[in-house]
Amino acid sequence: MEAVRTERMMLSRVTSADLDSVHEIHADPATNLYNPGGPVPDLESSKAMLGLWLDDWRERGLGYWAARRIGEQEVLGFGGLRRTRLGGEDVLTLYYCFRPSAWGQGYAVELVRAALRVGRPLGTVVAVIRDINTPSRRVAERAGMREDRAITYGGLPSHVYVG
Repeated sequence: MEAVRTERMMLSRVTSADLDSVHEIHADPATNLYNPGGPVPDLESSKAMLGLWLDDWRERGLGYWAARRIGEQEVLGFGGLRRTRLGGEDVLTLYYCFRPSAWGQGYAVELVRAALRVGRPLGTVVAVIRDINTPSRRVAERAGMREDRAITYGGLPSHVYVG
C-alpha cells in the first residue's frame, strides 16, 4: 500500500521530494546512536539511500513511507517494509527511524503496527535489531512483535523480532 492512514499520521510512499528530510534525519548523530555505520556523511549518501527506497517501490511494489502528522507537511520519520532474505528465507524486513523531536510519543509504534497490518498478508515480517538498541526493541515489543532468536548480523549481536 502506497499510503496508509493511522490514528495520527499519514504514511505515504517516499518520493524524491523527501530528500531533505531523509538527510536531516539520517545525518543526525542522535538517530544513529546504534548504527555501526554512523550518520550519513553527506547529501549524496542520502540521495543514494533514497534511490534504493524508490527502487523498492518501483521494482517490488513495497517500500518505506514518509510519516507525517495528518494535515502537516513536516516528515516525522521514515519506515516500512523491504523484501529481503534472512537466513535463507524470504522475509519482509521492518525499518523505522524518527527525528528526535518525535521520540517518546508513540509514533514509531503506530508505524510498526501499520506495517504489520500491511505486511502480514504478504509474508513473514521481521525486525533485526542490535542487542544494545533497547529503545527499538521496546518499540517492536509494544507493537506486538516477539523476539524469535539472537543472531549475528553485520558482525554484531542482534535479535530477530517476528510480527
